[in-house]
This record gives sequence, structure tokens and C-alpha cells, in this order.
Amino acid sequence: MGVLAEANLRLDANAVDYVLLAFYFVLVLGIGYLARRQVSTSLDFFLSGRSLPAWVTGLAFISANLGAIEVMGMSANGAQYGMPTAHYFWIGAVPAMLFLGVVMMPFYYGSKVRSVPEFMLRRFGKPAHLVNGISFAVAQILIAGANLFLLATVVNVLLGWPIWVSVILAAVIVLAYTALGGLSAAIYNEVLQFFVIVAALVPLTFVGLYKVGGWQGLVDRVTAGPGGGEQLNSWPGNELTGFGNNFLSVLGLVFGLGFVLSFGYWTTNFVEVQRAMASKSMSAARRTPIIGAFPKLLIPFIVIIPGMIAAVTVSELAAYKAGDMAGSGGVDYNDALLLLMRDLLPNGMLGIAIAGLLASFMAGMAANLSSFNTVFTYDIWQSYIKKDKPDGYYLSFGRLVTAGGTILAIGTAFIASSYSNLMDYLQQLFSFFNAPLFATFILGMFWKRMTATAGWTGLVSGTLAAIGVFILAESGVWDLPGQGASFIGAGAAFVVDVVVSVAVTYATQPKPEAQLVGLVYSLTPKDSLKHSDTGEDSGWYRKPGLLAGIVLAITILLNIIF
Repeated sequence: MGVLAEANLRLDANAVDYVLLAFYFVLVLGIGYLARRQVSTSLDFFLSGRSLPAWVTGLAFISANLGAIEVMGMSANGAQYGMPTAHYFWIGAVPAMLFLGVVMMPFYYGSKVRSVPEFMLRRFGKPAHLVNGISFAVAQILIAGANLFLLATVVNVLLGWPIWVSVILAAVIVLAYTALGGLSAAIYNEVLQFFVIVAALVPLTFVGLYKVGGWQGLVDRVTAGPGGGEQLNSWPGNELTGFGNNFLSVLGLVFGLGFVLSFGYWTTNFVEVQRAMASKSMSAARRTPIIGAFPKLLIPFIVIIPGMIAAVTVSELAAYKAGDMAGSGGVDYNDALLLLMRDLLPNGMLGIAIAGLLASFMAGMAANLSSFNTVFTYDIWQSYIKKDKPDGYYLSFGRLVTAGGTILAIGTAFIASSYSNLMDYLQQLFSFFNAPLFATFILGMFWKRMTATAGWTGLVSGTLAAIGVFILAESGVWDLPGQGASFIGAGAAFVVDVVVSVAVTYATQPKPEAQLVGLVYSLTPKDSLKHSDTGEDSGWYRKPGLLAGIVLAITILLNIIF
């Protein structure tokens, strides 16, 4: 990273840009301070007292996922692989988000659990609950570290401060508003950050397209460059998966990414589910991920396309992509957006763009911290270490945990710094933590015979399978370029988890059916899964099923066009 600062990457910000940035930071901390006045119980702090409207939680749902990793990582992927990156949205997000809203949300919201591990506790008992609580907490700290590292990189490039100073400063600001106002502060800031991010990226995309001569100009330049015309079509996506065979590549995308990784992430990742659980009614909770799916469909156009433009217009990045390390000046794909901003944006616009980038990092990191503090406080501390304390104790403890999580994230930021494309790092983490959890979850929800012992043994063996694939790929035993190793790791985790769970289930005793009502689909009265459609929840535009159908139709259309 030292090379980066020496490379001619310093953004030429002036007083106007700094004033805009300062105003943005004052606004963010102000929201944290105002939200604090609504926090009187631990439920207010961790789940916003379940009081927020669907459009607020829907935008926060998307913004929590629009962290640095999404914005910088997807533009890095766009620069490296081109349009196949859109699979992370149209195959790897939207279908699972619709499934969460239509099928899963009634269970979460209806059973009034406060977190995903708490659902595991009720369905499978303590061992599965503890395994899930610990693995989730570890994953959040690792991902928060990646967000923090990217945030520090931008401050380093902008101001020339050393990375470690930038890491600590960025961490302190996010900690301030998350510890003050809890989830409400994180959510209201995420809604603000969503608009700031869009305001930064839309002009960048249009100015970039104008510079290359419109869409046709971009097509011509990408076709003539390294990687060629394959980068303009999302299917079969061989470069992204690392498979030479078209059929295997499509299978890897649909099963590995579209099913295991994506359903695992969107339906069991508490960072996202927590946003929907903060809604004020079952109908609002179901609409949250579906409302979020509308902007999600369009985000590829403002993150992937700028990456593709950077790869053909920024001389250093074009040299890096062509394999000319001498001419690249030490940049890599993670720098695509920063380089494009440096070359294209005038002052004033640059201030908004930098605020947008910082917003995306803070949104991602705050989302990791607010879900980490909930799971650590409720699922580990309250369940196993300090039971039956007054509510005020858990509220204060939650604020302390937020601070502890921030300090740990500063440590893990340096692990993230060793990857040239952070998306590779993230998909790897998802294959370890989310894929096995999804397998256990889906089996436990639809198969009443599954036992408590099968719950935790399946989780552990699935995680070990994914780690095994990672070690084989890292040590060179198995040659998997691109993000193929994480797709195969996720598939292996899923299959091993299912096989072990089934085998263990038939060797152990199931719970009595009476204890599984509300936790298993077939044993739950259908009325308890319905939501009201009167008053605030009335109107055709508030019907989760209809909204989901519209989103699905648009998704299929986009896959056909590209």
C-alpha cells in the first residue's frame, strides 16, 4: 500500500471538497446523537424497538450490503472480469432476497427471535447455537476489518496519512455513532449513505461513458483489449469461475453462487435479516428485502461499468491488466474507482464522490458491528456467561462490545490487505461461514425429523469441508483461478453438511413435535405465517408476492439482454 501513495494516486481535493466532507461527518454523528434519545432498552439498541417503516428498512437492507467491499470489490471485479460480475446481483442476490421476503421472513418475524443464532437455539439446542454464534461473530470481525482497510486506503490516498492512522480514525467515527444510537443510528445512517453513494456513482458512470464514446465506444475498447469480447456478456462467465468448460461454469454459477452462496448469505446472514426484523409489522418485514431488490437490480450499472471504463481508460490500470507491471505504477484492481475519480471528476463533485466512498465503507462496517454486538451480547454473553441480569446491564455491555469489536476489526484489517481483489477474500469467508449454515437451516426448517446433534455436527463438518477446499487451492494441489475455489468450497460445505446431518439424524433421537411448532414449516399453523393487509399494510403495492413477481420478471429480462 505504501507504493500506492507514491504512485500518482493522490486525489487533488481542495477546500470545497473538504467542507463537503466535514459537513457529511457532522451529519452522521448528529444522526447517532439524535437516535440515542430513542434508546432506553436493549431491544431499542439492538433491534430499533421493532418500529421502523418498510421503505426505511428496505433501503438500509441494501445499504448495509453496499459496503466498501461491494462498491470497490465489484468495480475491481468489473475491471478484471467485466459483465460476468453482474451474476453477483442478478443470480447471486435477487432470487435469494425474494425467497427471504416471501418464505423465510414470516418465520423470523413471527417467532420473535432476536437473531439468527437464537433461531438455531430453539430449533437445535445449545451446541448448534454456540457454534453458530461464535462462527458468525468471527466472520463479522473479519469482514468489518476488510471494510476498515478499504476506508483507510481512501483516507491514505486522499490525505497521505499512514494506513494505521487512517484505520484508527475511521474506526473511531463508526464506533461513535453505532455505540451512541445502536441499530437505529446505523439504519438511519445507512439510508442517508445509500443516497450519498448513488449521488457519487451515477455522475461518475455518465462522465465515464461520455469519455469512451458511449456504450458502443466501451464495447469497442473492451473487445480490443485483454480479456476481449467475453467480458461484455454475463454468460457463461468462464473467466470469473476459472472453469474452461461452459457447462461447468454455468453449473458453478447457478449452484455454487446462485443457490448455496447467495441463499446462504441473504437468508441466514443476520446483518441483513436484522434490518428486516427492525420493521414495525410482519408485512413491512416481508417487504423489506423485496423493496431492497429493486435498487439491487440496477446497482451493477453504477459499480461494474465504472470498473470496466477504468480498465480501458486509466493508463496504469490498462498496463496492469495487460501484465505490464513496470507501467502500472503499483496499482491493482481494487483502485479502479479511485483512479477513475482522479481522472474524471472536478472539485466539488470530487468531494461528493469521496463522501460517497467513505459512506459505503462506514455503512458496511456499521452493519458488521451492529450485528456483531447483538449476537455477542444476546447469544454468547447472556446465554452462556452472565444470565438473568437486568436489561440495563445488557444495554451497557452492548456498547462495550461494540468498542471491543472495533479494536478487533483494526487487527483484521491487515489480513484483508494481503488480497489484490477483495472480492476473492470475501467469497472465501462466505464459503466457510454461510454455506454450511444455510444447509443446516433449510434442512431444520423443512425436515421435522432432523435432530439437535445433527444440527451442530453438520455445521462443523461443512465448515471443515470448505476450509479443506481452500487449503487445496492455496497450496496449488488444485488449480482454481478466479473465484472458482470459493464456489467449489461453498458447494462442498453444503453437500457435506447435508450428508452428515442426514446420517447423524438417523442415529439420534428427534425432539417431540410439540417443541417444534413455529420452527418447522409443516408443524406451524398457516395463520401464524400470514400478515395483515389492512390499514398501513393495505394496497396492491404493499403485497409481497406481487412485488416479488415484478422483480423476478425484470431479473430474467436483464439476464436475457446481457
